[in-house]
This record gives sequence, structure tokens and C-alpha cells, in this order.
Amino acid sequence: MSIVSIVIQALLGLGFLMFGFMKLGSKQMVDEFKRYGLPSGVRLFTGVAEIAAAALVVAGIWYSSLAAWGGLIIVVIMAGAVATHLKVKDPGSKLGMPLILLVLGLIVLLLNWSALVG
Repeated sequence: MSIVSIVIQALLGLGFLMFGFMKLGSKQMVDEFKRYGLPSGVRLFTGVAEIAAAALVVAGIWYSSLAAWGGLIIVVIMAGAVATHLKVKDPGSKLGMPLILLVLGLIVLLLNWSALVG
């Protein structure tokens, strides 16, 4: 495994752990999901999925197939985040972080793809 992959996985793991827990109880996230027109169940599911993805990408430092699964989950979550921001017509500045995280998740997925298919 390359040092680039390890650094990206560690950063994604820490970030998604933080974002996931914020979705479970932060007033800001409760308000944001209301603004998006999404029920609280979607917010809670997203938070749990982000925590799971964080655990997978960190564990993937030692087990590549877990990194690939974590990367895939991150890509799906961030594609949904980008679509949601577009749907509610948020300014482009709100798309920056979801797009960066989408690309980083895709990098992790691609760097560890062979562990899934091979």
C-alpha cells in the first residue's frame, strides 16, 4: 500500500467519523436536513453510514478490501450530497467539500480495487 493511500484513508476516516457523529446529533445538521426536505431518518442513516465508511477506510490501511468498500460507500454518500446540494440550488461554494470528498473516496476505491475483484 502506498503512503498516499494511507494518508488519504486516515484523513477520510477522521473526517467521516466527525461528520457521521455530527449527523447523529448536531443542531446544525438537523436544520440542514430539514432545509433539504429530508426526514430525520435519512440524516441518521447517513450518519451511521459515514461512521461505517470511516471504520472501513481506516481498517483498510491493513486490509485493502475494506478500504475499497469504504471508498465505495464514501463515493455513494458524496454523490448523494452533491445531488442534494444541486437539488436545493445551493451556491457552488457548498459543493466544494462534497466534491473533494467524492474524489478522495474514488481515489481510495480505485487504489484498492484489485482487492475487491482479485
